[in-house]
Amino acid sequence: MKISILAFGIAKDIIGGTSLPLEVNEGLNVNELKELLGEKFPKFKELTSLMIAINNEYAMATDSINATDEIALIPPVSGG
Repeated sequence: MKISILAFGIAKDIIGGTSLPLEVNEGLNVNELKELLGEKFPKFKELTSLMIAINNEYAMATDSINATDEIALIPPVSGG
């Protein structure tokens, strides 16, 4: 299935844009997506944390992803 991922902060820099279309297997969960992103973009492995939101809500590692879901990558936030 094809999904579209929105990226914010450093995640946007890592993928080279604000969105990433990605072909994935049906039944993919959040943890598997993080692993896939780490393989495709090794810089994700260097982040102290990476949250995934599905349909504007923080997702748990075992939450399933559907083709119609809005998926967002939310990297660690720093400020000052």
